[in-house]
Amino acid sequence: MKPVVITVAITGSVPRKKDNPALPVTVSEQIESTHEAFEAGASLVHIHVRNPDESSSSDPKLFEQVQEGIRKHCPGMIVQFSTGGRGRDQAARGSSLYLKPDMASLSTGSTNFPTIVYENAPALVEDLATKMKENDVLPEIEVFDLSHLHGAKRLVEAGLMNDRPHVQFVMGVKNAMPAEQRLLDILLNELKVVLPNATWTGAGIGRYQSEVMEWVLSREADAVRTGLEDNIRITKDRLAASNAELVRIAAETVTKHGRRVATAAEAREALGLRAAA
Repeated sequence: MKPVVITVAITGSVPRKKDNPALPVTVSEQIESTHEAFEAGASLVHIHVRNPDESSSSDPKLFEQVQEGIRKHCPGMIVQFSTGGRGRDQAARGSSLYLKPDMASLSTGSTNFPTIVYENAPALVEDLATKMKENDVLPEIEVFDLSHLHGAKRLVEAGLMNDRPHVQFVMGVKNAMPAEQRLLDILLNELKVVLPNATWTGAGIGRYQSEVMEWVLSREADAVRTGLEDNIRITKDRLAASNAELVRIAAETVTKHGRRVATAAEAREALGLRAAA
């Protein structure tokens, strides 16, 4: 059985504790929540950090503290930093890449979000890609639109990225790409043409989390994504108790599709990453 990498996006920049008290915000909460998710089967963690008022932060010290805690308590787990833009100074979005996480998210184009434009100008994208290459950080290409695949291809052609990034199709964000299977098929077919060596997954936002997970597993994805960044509920009437609970549900879904959950070592091999120190 081909193993499946489970990514847990523990915090994000939008949900707040008032919406779900289980959301980890402080450094210690993030490390503890990641450890619980790791024990439940997650092998990759996607990290945002927060200021004391819960606003999104670019502080390298916070990223460093979270990374150190995860590497101590979750041996071999893949650490991925967010370089996303909501609530963060654009000039600081790559300021933590010198810490050499295993991976970092990279959006290769702008898109509409519910109330703002998520801006990713070409110069910023190239700067982030350059910093990732210099620090041996594997990009995860966040695809909110078909053109973002071609943005990634241009980075490969410019020598700013190898031809085997990890690609994530983000579906269900209001004003961006709807969560529909036919659109996933269009994107996946284009990926096979534009970046045939890439690994891939899909992320369903909010109520679409479980549906998109089912869709990508039925199409032999390399990974699935879950976590309180994307979805704070189990059902309409029940909040998720933790990131670990969402990971356990993801693991059950993986098993249902005749696959098995990847270990940290298998996840690194599947994504072409160096072995853990």
